[in-house]
This record gives sequence, C-alpha cells and structure tokens, in this order.
Amino acid sequence: MGTDTDVLVVGAGPTGLALGADLARRGVDALVVERAEGLFPGSRGKGIQPRTMEVFDDLGVLGAIRAAGGGYPVGMVWQNGERLGEHPMSDPAEASEDSPYNEPWMVPQWRTQEILLARLEELGGSVAFGREVTVVTQDADGVTAYLTSGSTLRARYLVAADGGRSAVRRALGVGMTGETVDPSPMLVADVRITGLDRDHWHVFPPADGSPAFLAVCPLAGTEDFQVVAQFPEGTAVDLTPDGIRKVVAERSHLAPEDVTEVRWASDFRPRAALADRFRAGRVFLAGDAAHVHSPAGGQGLNTSVQDAYNLGWKLSAVLTGGAPATLLDSYEEERRPIAVGVLGLSTGVHRGEVRRGGATRQLGLGYRDSSLTAETRAAVAEGAVRAGDRAPDGTVGGVRLFDAFRGPHWTLVALGVDVPDGAVGAAVRVVRGTAQGAYGAGVFLVRPDGYVGWAGDTPDGLGGYLERFGLPG
Repeated sequence: MGTDTDVLVVGAGPTGLALGADLARRGVDALVVERAEGLFPGSRGKGIQPRTMEVFDDLGVLGAIRAAGGGYPVGMVWQNGERLGEHPMSDPAEASEDSPYNEPWMVPQWRTQEILLARLEELGGSVAFGREVTVVTQDADGVTAYLTSGSTLRARYLVAADGGRSAVRRALGVGMTGETVDPSPMLVADVRITGLDRDHWHVFPPADGSPAFLAVCPLAGTEDFQVVAQFPEGTAVDLTPDGIRKVVAERSHLAPEDVTEVRWASDFRPRAALADRFRAGRVFLAGDAAHVHSPAGGQGLNTSVQDAYNLGWKLSAVLTGGAPATLLDSYEEERRPIAVGVLGLSTGVHRGEVRRGGATRQLGLGYRDSSLTAETRAAVAEGAVRAGDRAPDGTVGGVRLFDAFRGPHWTLVALGVDVPDGAVGAAVRVVRGTAQGAYGAGVFLVRPDGYVGWAGDTPDGLGGYLERFGLPG
C-alpha cells in the first residue's frame, strides 16, 4: 500500500502542533488532523515553564510567545471583601547566563496554539480540521487511520496527540493506569470581570475550611480572567453563565453582574494517569494521550510539548537521515520515566506537598540513563554538565550557545580541547572555545533537542557514536 504522508499526527493541541512544526522544519512530510472544526478555545494550560521557553526558542516562536503573554502575577488573598496580603505564587529564581529564562511565562493555551499553528503554516505545514480518527490498524510497512467520514489515511508512522481520552490509544488497546488526585470537582472558565485589578492573582479561600475556594487570575496578553473554583465531592458543576456568576458572587465580594461575559467554561476532576506504553509498533503516544496531570504546577502542557520535541528529531533521523528504525525505541525509554516523575511532582504540588519552584521549571530533567547517552570522561566535577543533561546556554568564542543550537542539527562544543577540522561531518555544527561555566573543559555533542548525547575529554570515540544516527564521524 502507498502512503498519504510519512507521519500522521492526530490532534492539533500544543503537542500535535509543536510536533508538526518540528517535522516541517526538518523537511519531513507530515499531516496534522484534528476532529474539531478549530483550535481549542480555552485558557486551560496557561503556564510556559523555562525549559519549554528554550524549546520554543529553538522552534522559532519564542518572540511571539513572549509578546503574547507576561509573567505570573503576585497572589492576593481576600477575606470578607478585605485584602489580607500578597504572597508569591512560586519560589523566585534569578536568570543566569546558562539559564536565561528563569520564571514561568503565562500565555493562555488558545493563544499558544495559535502561535504554533502560525509557525507550522509558515514552515509549509497545515492542519486538516474536522477529521476524526476512530480506528487504527498497522502492518509491517505503515499505519492506516480510519475516519468518521469513511475515508482513510495511510502513513509510515502515526503519533496520537489526541488528549487524555485518546481515541487512538483506545483503538490500540493500550491501557492507562491512573488515580484520582482530588475527588472534588473543579470549574475553570475564561471570563470578563470588573472590580478586580489585573496586578494580582486573586484568591478567595473558604472561611469554613471546605474545599470551596475561588481563584481569579488575569490572563496576560488578554482582557480576560481565568476563574478556577473547587466544589465539594459529588457536586454537579453548573457551567452556564448564570451558574458561574453565582459561584463568583457567593465566594467573593463581587456581584453577579461584575462577571460581564463568560467566554469558555469546563469542569474536571484532577487526576494523574500514565499510559502503559508510549509506543505500539508504528504508533506513538504523546502529550495527554500518554500522561494526564493535575493542572497544579503547570506541568502537563510543558511535558507534552517536550514529548513532541524528543520525538520529532528521531522520526526525522529515521525517515530522512539514514538512522536505524531502532532509534525510535528510545522515545518511550526516555519520555516515560520523565512522565512518571512529573506526574508525581504535579500531584505533590496539587496536595500542597511541593512548592512551585526549581523542580517545576523542568530545567533539571534529562536522560543520563538513556541508551543514547555516552559519558566517556574518567572524572566529572560535581555539579558540572554530564552526558544526558540539558545543554546550558553560555557564550563560547563570542557565540551564544543557544544561537548555535537553534535549528534541526547536532552541535559539537569543544572547550579547551583541540578538535581537528573534519572530526565530524558537515551535518554537525562546531563551536570552539576555552573551558567555561557549567561545562568546564571537554568535548560535548549536543543532540537536536538540546541535550548532551556524548561527552569526552577528547574526541576519541565520537565518530562511532555519530554513526549510530546515520551521521558521518
């Protein structure tokens, strides 16, 4: 059977759009399909963590993301119509040369998706809306997706990025194990409100100690506020505009008419769930299709985008770069343990056991135990960059490292070590300089997704490592 595309991406949320853009810039023939007639309209995943800011820098959308949002406001606690005082929403962090994006950035999910779609289209890709995939079959050569319209699409690989209720995951028979993080149902809505300043994230705790709190957060870059309310277990959440106005009025000093417009609303019960597998043959699970988080701590969207970032370069290497198909096994190997850890983190934040701060920024996540990681140095100083770690920013020989990393290529960073011309092929960009910063001295081969794949005291053995990916060494 022939194919309609090399990669079929099911779902045009942040995961699917980021993957589509990454594949498009690598010249991979890919198609993104979405069952809805347009992009998701709500604010739900509004926090962009520093590591995802670095990913967006590489994908070419950071400028638009920064222009569309703003920093997190300071919390303001209210009681009986009086301000009790401010409190920070996360532990502060200072920007540094190796970590230039130090704080989470707030952008409503609908706006993040618009930016990613614009980038996808700029790169020559597109989304086919109104295409719902219900059944998936596969054979040795490819995957066939059956749509509700009666038509089919054929691809060499398929990526399920169709959310926590993933139709693709269910069609494959892949299980998902989860737990209820909190039995209390929650409301989330995008509204227009008068009577509250936009400098604070307004929190209205219940006076009786019940779970019936209210939080009203100004959504940076818009005129909207996001309303989040929690209800006692068993409550049926009223999503009508009048129902939302009633909740706001009952739990704050605001009047019902102060909620002038309800633009989007949804309810949910916080849960944590993990797919039993992230790969089934030629089908990969990414984003909420693979892991579902409590929204506390802003981890779900970020982990999902980084799934796409991990998978994109590997699909490209196999489809267009001559790498063996076994490279794709490393997607589940690397991303599933990350998801396990982040699920525990987000659940801890939700239950008040973990503060928002260093861990939630996701800069410390990496792949030291991956089969793709090769640390060949005899000794590495404590706290120094190791193979498998995120490659920090810095300036080497007058070149900013993030500028050197930006793009679909590998990068070799040689610090205080002589690496002769021709040690790597033209597909690898080379940056040379003296020992510096978190790296110290050594040779560091940075993967296309910004992690150190190989590290050595000398370039000996580098060629053999590169050959694993179809690259000349």
